[in-house]
Amino acid sequence: MAVVVLIVPPACDPTAPYLAVPTLTAYLRCHGVEVIPVDGNVEAFDWLFTGTRMATLRDRLEARLARLERQPTLRHTEQLLYAALWSARAEARAVVAGIERAVAVMRERATFYDPATYGTAVATLDAALRVASATYAPLSLTFTSYKTPFALLNLAEMAADARPERDPFHDYFAGPLLERLRATAPAVVGISIAFPSQLQPAYALAWLIKRALPAVHLTAGGPALTQLFQGLGGEQAEAARGPFDSVVTGEGEVALLELVRTVAAGETPAPWIHGVQIDDLGSLPPPDFRGLPLARYFAPELVLPYDPTRGCYWGRCAFCHYGLAEVGTARYRERPVSQIVDHLDGLARAHGVNLFYLSQDAVNPKTLLQVARAIQAGDHRWRWATDMRPERSLTAERCAELRGGGALAMALGVESAAPRVLERIDKGVGVETVRQAIRHLAGAGIGVEAMAFTDFPTESAAEALATVRFIAAEEEQLALFICGTFDLAKGSRVARTPGDYGVAESWRVAGDELGLGLFYREGRAPKSDSERAQVDDALAAVARRWWLSHYPWAGALSTAHTLLYYRTHGIDCFRRFARRAPARVLGARPFTARARFDVAQVIRRAAADEVAIWHELVAVRRQVSRADYRVLADALPPLAPRPATWRVVAGELPQRVRGAAPGRR
Repeated sequence: MAVVVLIVPPACDPTAPYLAVPTLTAYLRCHGVEVIPVDGNVEAFDWLFTGTRMATLRDRLEARLARLERQPTLRHTEQLLYAALWSARAEARAVVAGIERAVAVMRERATFYDPATYGTAVATLDAALRVASATYAPLSLTFTSYKTPFALLNLAEMAADARPERDPFHDYFAGPLLERLRATAPAVVGISIAFPSQLQPAYALAWLIKRALPAVHLTAGGPALTQLFQGLGGEQAEAARGPFDSVVTGEGEVALLELVRTVAAGETPAPWIHGVQIDDLGSLPPPDFRGLPLARYFAPELVLPYDPTRGCYWGRCAFCHYGLAEVGTARYRERPVSQIVDHLDGLARAHGVNLFYLSQDAVNPKTLLQVARAIQAGDHRWRWATDMRPERSLTAERCAELRGGGALAMALGVESAAPRVLERIDKGVGVETVRQAIRHLAGAGIGVEAMAFTDFPTESAAEALATVRFIAAEEEQLALFICGTFDLAKGSRVARTPGDYGVAESWRVAGDELGLGLFYREGRAPKSDSERAQVDDALAAVARRWWLSHYPWAGALSTAHTLLYYRTHGIDCFRRFARRAPARVLGARPFTARARFDVAQVIRRAAADEVAIWHELVAVRRQVSRADYRVLADALPPLAPRPATWRVVAGELPQRVRGAAPGRR
């Protein structure tokens, strides 16, 4: 049978394994296929986060800045670059000394569980990402995002951004990763693309593999890729396939096995394969994490994901689209309860773990209660967390049973606290049901995380404030919360029938050949600037009551780090730690430097002009291309020099030094 390599590309969470590759690995191995799993995401960040590579980024940043400082004037695109480089300049110096210590903090128990030390490590790793972004500007790189202005419009732009001078991961791809592929000589290489942040790096890696190993059958799949090809057809889809010999959409186990068998037989698989949903989840093995670099994840203890169910048993929320379904959510299916417990037991024994994240859309509370009872009956010491709908069935007695069966935390889809909005969403539960579920879970000692959002179509400012006030009123019950803004997702009911939800029109811009951008306009007047400010101010005031962070760190919902903090410090720890002093970047030292241009003016002006350009392209002209952008950018007046000396501090905007002597450093 052919050797298969399955790769997770950057950029996504490096703190724990993601479920897709272990799931596919397990299925293939059960059918006699030799699989080599590669977590190229954690390896890429581990490769990037060294003092040597941060020094290379610092030097490149300074060289790019020096070229701009010699310019007689700055055009708009040069202003954007100048602003990015100056904003990251102090951090570029600091992370050279601090980055390796920051990574070590994440992997050492004593330092990881100290909030102050942990906070400095988070600040340093985030600073390193900003330095990489500035050095490769106009790139924006985080653990949840990999964006350049034009990359996902078409494959020509994506290929341009895959060039070495534009790709911070290129040397990892072309070096350690490609060397391993050559050594293993696989017949099939599969790239799993679960998140939009992985699309550009996945294609960049694919082009490199195809040039270096043209005989390898290169395939791709995953939720983000399935969403990419949803609605594409004919020549458009064929063009979007790019370097891949085949694309698998939908659930991948059966389809990938058949593809591998076809290649092993010396035949050529079809370029387009749609995976069928597996009806009997009981026929599937547990995820297989063997071969992944389990000691390299950015955490002191391993938290493993497991999928007890697939799809959503409710499946009616109007805003939702699940990545492996054509529209809406996938059909709900469950593994047998006894099998779930046996699988968790096997994973706990094999890897020495006792903390799991049950990864699915929404598990039926009745099923989860049976799992908890079985865990308690078996006297297992595992703890687990998951996402759940706030159902009426979550009584105080049942929540106590969940806690007794290992429940550590639950992320609940609160969505809104406005009854009319909940009805429009088709949530199926009312505000009081949500409130009782929160209080029963919290009363049982389970950490409750509230997931909410504002700006569902037709929502008023008063209704948005109702959601914020609901969160504030439940402060003592909530371990954490998030309140985002509505995003129109293709495949959702709102996107399919926009008029039913007060959306006057939705559109994609001309030039978006991949169809990834979806924009809309409500029929009603939008919230006024003052109303939006009122909502934002109220939300900011509530947020200060918790130590909130962004994904994937402790203080963000459903992350490995957050679960480890709950278990060690208690489910109320993010309220108790709320008033900690802001963390500083390790190794940060302020310095002064001479600038040919007014740094503060450039930062303000470039940002405002960029917003105006994209509003014109997306909302007015509804057409985007590099040429269209350049016309608008070049029409803006250049910026003349205003030499001054600036004080630069990591994490802060540069401040002008009054009365400084020219050239002072």
